[in-house]
Amino acid sequence: MTILEVKDVTLRLGGKRILKNLSLDIWEGHIHAMIGLNGAGKSTLANVIMGLNGYTKFEGDILFEGESLKGVPIDERARKGITLAWQEPARYEGLLVSSFIRAAAKDKKESRVREVLDLVGLKPDKYIDRAVDKTLSGGERKRIELASILAMEPKLVLMDEPDSGIDVEALERIFQALQYLQQNQTTILMITHSLAVLQQAEHAFLLCSGQLADKGSVDKIARYFENKCIPCFEPTPEKIALELAHAEQ
Repeated sequence: MTILEVKDVTLRLGGKRILKNLSLDIWEGHIHAMIGLNGAGKSTLANVIMGLNGYTKFEGDILFEGESLKGVPIDERARKGITLAWQEPARYEGLLVSSFIRAAAKDKKESRVREVLDLVGLKPDKYIDRAVDKTLSGGERKRIELASILAMEPKLVLMDEPDSGIDVEALERIFQALQYLQQNQTTILMITHSLAVLQQAEHAFLLCSGQLADKGSVDKIARYFENKCIPCFEPTPEKIALELAHAEQ
């Protein structure tokens, strides 16, 4: 069953088409990955789905559970069960970790806060009364953000570079959290440049120049990493550099 349908979406920013008649389906209860060169439109698509400021005026349509998201504000999308995990998690000076997690949690009990912290590998007694500020590392903030998502129990999670700025241990905890989310009927779309992250998915999309270049099994899409090559609709400096490097090997 399809939970999210992107239908012929075109988005212009600064007079330039970033997404170009892009169509794809996200299957309910599955873990999906999206890869592509820098500038391919991956994060832009996530911003459009979430309805962030500056990303709402697009052509085409996006359907969530069969209903159009056009004109639906970001807070309403969140209430429908869509959330976005940022590549660089925000800091909230003075806001305690416990308050941050409770803000959108379905179960606001302290026991639930402790449970989700433990699930992402953070000792509750050490973190529950800390502030979400600059005293936390990027990896700690990323795991705290993930703990808040676990507490939300969303229907669809968009994850932008979930491995950015974290160590191997933290990444393993994030992979465990992905499985936990899926077991609890959450659908996941991960944007990544990492083969390790891609391999956590069941299905993948390959974007190039704002268009869908390919889709299918993870093994099929992983060939991009192996061959250092990508089906490309338009030559870009990064694409040309990759092709030259591959030709010299």
